[in-house]
Amino acid sequence: MPTFAVKVKWGKVKYDDLELNTDEPPVIFKSQLFSLTGVPLERQRLMIAGQSIGDDTWTDPVIKKIKPNCMFMLMGSADALPTAPKEKTIFIEDMTEADAARLLEVPFGLHNLGNTCYMNASLQCIRAIPELRREILDFTGHHGLVEGLDVASHELTARMNELFVSMEKREPQLELALFLQGLQTVVPHFATKDESSGVFQQQDAHECWQKLLSILKITLKATDGGDGSSIDKLNYSLLYIVDVKLQHSYKCLESEDEMETMEFEDSLQLSCFIEQEVKYLHTGITKGLKGTIEKASPTLSRNASYQKVSAVTRLPAYLTIQFVRFFHGRSGASEDLVSKKILKDVKFQLHFDAFDFCSPELKEKMLPIRRKYKEVEDRKMAIQAKRITEGVIGKDSSKEASHVLYEPYSFREDPGSNNSGYYELIAVLTHRGRSSSSGHYVAWVRKQPGQWFKYDDDDVTMVTDEEIKKLSGGGDWHMAYILVYGPRPLEIVKEQQ
Repeated sequence: MPTFAVKVKWGKVKYDDLELNTDEPPVIFKSQLFSLTGVPLERQRLMIAGQSIGDDTWTDPVIKKIKPNCMFMLMGSADALPTAPKEKTIFIEDMTEADAARLLEVPFGLHNLGNTCYMNASLQCIRAIPELRREILDFTGHHGLVEGLDVASHELTARMNELFVSMEKREPQLELALFLQGLQTVVPHFATKDESSGVFQQQDAHECWQKLLSILKITLKATDGGDGSSIDKLNYSLLYIVDVKLQHSYKCLESEDEMETMEFEDSLQLSCFIEQEVKYLHTGITKGLKGTIEKASPTLSRNASYQKVSAVTRLPAYLTIQFVRFFHGRSGASEDLVSKKILKDVKFQLHFDAFDFCSPELKEKMLPIRRKYKEVEDRKMAIQAKRITEGVIGKDSSKEASHVLYEPYSFREDPGSNNSGYYELIAVLTHRGRSSSSGHYVAWVRKQPGQWFKYDDDDVTMVTDEEIKKLSGGGDWHMAYILVYGPRPLEIVKEQQ
């Protein structure tokens, strides 16, 4: 089969290693370019070394110029051609604040009650998880306490319900103050005030995030009282929807006779450890899964060095990843420990694959659904190419989009899990400053592909993917502290009739 890996340049953008099969008509390759660039077939002009390429056949002059890593030039605009407006344009600058918010569907932010941005950002990221948001809105708190849970934690979930309901109505201020009181009851040091100003001290958003998730995992179990089946369902879908399961193996480096041991851990996150050579999220997570520790050796009756190797045995539907940016160290000549921040730039992806961090057993279990992702992408490309050749591309696209169905993202026997390892970013909690106990926290929540809301307390604005990618660190700008990934949907693609 005459298949080549080729390059295509479109304006300032270059695509490498695109697959070109000259047994197929050029329109198939052009459809691939359409999926990458958005340039419709009728506006594409594809050339190689000055030779134009049609839709139906590869001419001899063109075939002679096609070689591995050869460069094609693509010309054409992805934007629709402008049309005259039917109605008079009303600029957003001329609208009232309320009308502009309704037009843009801008959600309501949360007022800063005095260094409470850590709490506001955590709440907005929790609302980004649809299943949790739904259950919190439905929470009544009338089914009694969960065994082992204190009254204050149960009451905090009830206040979160009241706050979320009021946010839907865009009137959350009283409920926000009551929620803060409830949070400070559960975590007393969150109520600490600065002695000079009398304002609440800044707190660590990661601590707040972890505490809220821990409480929700337990309190939401009690909201569907009555029969055992419904409670069991909640146990699986909510108790484990954010839970990572890890296995840790320990091998003594000082005694060959000591057997390797294994431990298991439930966690609410994976961690990205930042060292000098860490430039990407994947590297930072890998660093944290393998290392050397010191612990008591039963064979040697003393502390010894062990190699610790960890692997994920269960992925949750919604995966939290923390950048370990803060550490405690001494400040100058002072003996006091202070929180310091690692400002290093560590790139992260809008789409994330956790496969490499999983145990061999989990990898094997995920392979069938991962193959299905590839099959679906190939089938969608084939359907798209067929529509192009039949001249029906773009017709009834809005109707088709409203009828899209998706495969389950969890294993059948483990609701609330992720069955593929594929994720897409849905929220980022950032910090700007040099210490976890100072600076400013902001939440960035995805509305839809390519569009995000930036929640800077009560100031809510829309941003793009490009702004999210700038949150990787490297200076004094907002930098990612917590990433929240949700399951990447797998579309059910039906064969064309």
